[in-house]
Amino acid sequence: MTQTSENVTWLTQEAYNQLKAELEYLSGPARTEIAAKIAAAREEGDLRENGGYHAAKEEQGKQELRVRQLTQLLENAKVGEAPAADGAVAPGMVVTIAFDGDGDEDDTLDFLLASREYASSDIETYSPQSPLGSGVNGKKVGEDAQYELPNGKFASVKILKAEPYQG
Repeated sequence: MTQTSENVTWLTQEAYNQLKAELEYLSGPARTEIAAKIAAAREEGDLRENGGYHAAKEEQGKQELRVRQLTQLLENAKVGEAPAADGAVAPGMVVTIAFDGDGDEDDTLDFLLASREYASSDIETYSPQSPLGSGVNGKKVGEDAQYELPNGKFASVKILKAEPYQG
């Protein structure tokens, strides 16, 4: 999936292709669609009180921001393989942890360790640079990991499972 090292982002070929397709859509057909929306709204008259025009311009701004983000991400991307299922936590893996290192099934969390490009409603995603992500990254199943909480205290978790994300 994704592993960030300074300005380089590691992507699987599948992830690279998916992001490239999104960029091509946003740079082509989506730009044409938003330009047509803006033109249609402009023809409605007074732009100061034209909600459709302002909404379309805001949508265009968000779309152009995403184009810039994707362009930068793909320029700095290195394509590689998905992480190995060797029990070590790495970006691109679904990790199961138990809070306070107790292994209690009621107090566990499954999450994807990856960049926000992979965030979905299917599974919670934590960046490798987040406090929890950096605390568990590189640890092996069965080990304890510590990370710093926003209040400056430290929390401990136990790594229960680490498997490559099947997306």
